[in-house]
Amino acid sequence: MGSSKTLRKLQVVSPVPADIDIANSVEPFHISEIAQQLNLSSNHYDLYGKYKAKVLLSVLDELQGSGDGYYVVVGGITPTPLGEGKSTTTVGLCQALGAFLDKKVVTCLRQPSQGPTFGIKGGAAGGGYSQVIPMDEFNLHLTGDIHAITAANNLLAAAIDTRIFHEATQSDKALLNRLCPPKKEGERSFADIMFRRLKKLGISKNNPNDLTPEEVKKFVRLDIDPESITWRRVMDVNDRFLRKITIGQGPEEKGMVRETGFDISVASEIMAVLALTTSLSDMRERLGKMVIGNSKGGEPITADDLGVGGALTVLMKDAINPTLMQTLEGTPVLVHAGPFANIAHGNSSIVADKIALKLVGPGGFVVTEAGFGADIGTEKFMNIKCRYSGLVPQCAVIVATIRALKMHGGGPEVVAGKPLDRAYLSENVALVEAGCVNLARHIINTKAYGVNVVVAVNMFSTDTEAELNAVRTAALAAGAFDAIVCTHHAHGGKGAVDLGIAVQRACENVTQPLKFLYPLDISIKEKIEAIARSYGASGVEYSKQAEKQIEMYSRQGFSGLPICMAKTQYSFSHIPSEKGAPVGFVLPIRDVRASIGAGFIYPLVGTMSTMPGLPTRPCFFDIDVDTTTGRVLGLS
Repeated sequence: MGSSKTLRKLQVVSPVPADIDIANSVEPFHISEIAQQLNLSSNHYDLYGKYKAKVLLSVLDELQGSGDGYYVVVGGITPTPLGEGKSTTTVGLCQALGAFLDKKVVTCLRQPSQGPTFGIKGGAAGGGYSQVIPMDEFNLHLTGDIHAITAANNLLAAAIDTRIFHEATQSDKALLNRLCPPKKEGERSFADIMFRRLKKLGISKNNPNDLTPEEVKKFVRLDIDPESITWRRVMDVNDRFLRKITIGQGPEEKGMVRETGFDISVASEIMAVLALTTSLSDMRERLGKMVIGNSKGGEPITADDLGVGGALTVLMKDAINPTLMQTLEGTPVLVHAGPFANIAHGNSSIVADKIALKLVGPGGFVVTEAGFGADIGTEKFMNIKCRYSGLVPQCAVIVATIRALKMHGGGPEVVAGKPLDRAYLSENVALVEAGCVNLARHIINTKAYGVNVVVAVNMFSTDTEAELNAVRTAALAAGAFDAIVCTHHAHGGKGAVDLGIAVQRACENVTQPLKFLYPLDISIKEKIEAIARSYGASGVEYSKQAEKQIEMYSRQGFSGLPICMAKTQYSFSHIPSEKGAPVGFVLPIRDVRASIGAGFIYPLVGTMSTMPGLPTRPCFFDIDVDTTTGRVLGLS
C-alpha cells in the first residue's frame, strides 16, 4: 500500500487532550500524497487548497472493469444523548486497517452541518486519536457542497412563489407570450426543458403556435395549490426564529401572503438526492422529479414542471464529486453528503462508496458510517442506499458503550451537559447484562440482512473487565460473528487492530446474499408495518392525515418507493424514554411525506424538528481565530 511515508506514527499522550489540540498537533500530508496512495493521478481530482481535493466521477468510468473491495457499514446500539462514538470507531477501524494491518482502505463519512458546529453538539470528525483532519476545514465550509445545496434549494423556492404570482396576474395568452416569446415573424419555440412538461401532459407538438387554447391553458398554468406546497427555504444555521415565517408582505406582491418556513440546509431533499445519486445524468433526473406540492387538481408538480431542473443540476455539478481528506494516521477519507438521519436516510453518498470500492480494489476495505442507531441508520443503509447502489456489504459493525448499555438496563437518565450519574462510573455488571437486550435486538435485526455482525465496544477508562466480558458474552449469544473491545479514542489505530482483524475475518467468511427487509412491490402500509415489526411493535396506527397522504401517494403512482422512517433515535419505539428492547407497542404514524426525487416515502412518527435552535450558551462562545497564525481556536 502506498509508500510508508504517507502513514503517520502518532505520539499518543495520556490523558487524551482536546480533539482540536490533537488535530492541530499533526501536520497533514499534502492531499496529493494521499491521492497517490490510491493511485490517483492529478487529472483525477481538483485541488481545493493543500489538504482537500474533489475526486472526479470520471475515475469510475476508468475503473469500470476492475473489482471492488470489501464493504463495511458501521452502525450503533440505541444511543445516549452523548453519542457512543460511531464516527470515532469508523475512523479508528480504518486507521488500524491502513496504518497497522497494511490494507488499502478508504473511510466514507458524511459532511457535517455547520448548524451544530456553532450550536450544541460541536463538530463531527471522530474524536481523540481517531479523527479526520484538518478538523476546522472538515467542520466549516469544506468544498462548498452545502452552500451549493442551499443555493439550489432556494432557487427552486423562489421559482415556486414567483410562478404562482405570475399565473395569478396574467392571462393564458400573456403567459404563453412570456414563456415562449415570439421571435421574428411571430415564430416561437419551446425551451428544451419544456418538452418534459409537454410529454407529461400528453402533448406531442413542437411549435407553441400549434397549441389549442385548451392545451395552452394546460401548458402555461401549473395551478399550484399554495396549501399543498411542501418545499421550504433552507440555510445552514440553527435559527429557531425561521421555523415559521410569513412571505409575500411587500406591496409589489399584491397581497400574495402565505405561511412557510426554513429548514436547516442538510434537511433539504437536494441533500438526499446528492447522497443517493449514481451519476450526473441520474442526478439531473432526480432533481427534475422532485415534487414541490400539488396542483389544485391534485396532480404532483415537479421542479421540471417549473423549468428549473437543469439550473439546479448546474448549481450541483461540482458538489457531486466527493472530497478527499485524511485521518490523523494518513489514511484516505472521502467526505460526501450529510442527509438528515430521520426525515432522510442519514448515510454518506453512493458515489463516494462506489469510487472508494474501486480504488481499494479486491482485498481492500471501504468503511462507511450510518447515522443514529442500527434500527434507523443501518436499516436505511440496507433498504434504501444498497437498493439504489446495487452494492453488497459483507460486514456490519455495531458500536456499543458500557454507559449506553447501563442506561438500557434501567440506569438513570443521561442528559447532555450534566455530569454522569455514579451508576455509570462504577462497576455494575447486572445493569450491563440487563441492557444487552438492546444490543441483542440490533444484532438479530442486522444479521437478517445476510451480513456478518461484529460488535465494537468503545471502551472508556471507567469500564471494568467484568462489564466488558458481559457484553462479549451477550453479543456472541445473540449471533454476533465477534465482539471486540477497542481503545482507538485513546490510542488511535493501534487501539482498533483487533477490531480490524475481526472485520477482515467477517468479510472473508460471509456466506449469505443481501436480503432486504421488504420487497418494493407491496403497499406503503405493508412496508411501514415490516419496519415497525423490526422495532418490536405489535401494530401500526395511522392518523387521518397519514391515511390521506398514503392514499394520495398511492394514487399518484409513488407506492413502489422504499420507506424512510422518521422517528426518535433514542428508543426502538416512538417514546424516547422507553429504553432496552420494548415490545408490544403500537407505532403511531402522524403524517406521511415523500421525497420523490431522492426516491423514498417518509412516515413521521412523532414530531421532527428540521430546524434546530441555539442554546443559551452556544459553541460559538468558544470559537475564535489566532490572528497571528490564522489558526482556528475552540472548535469542539
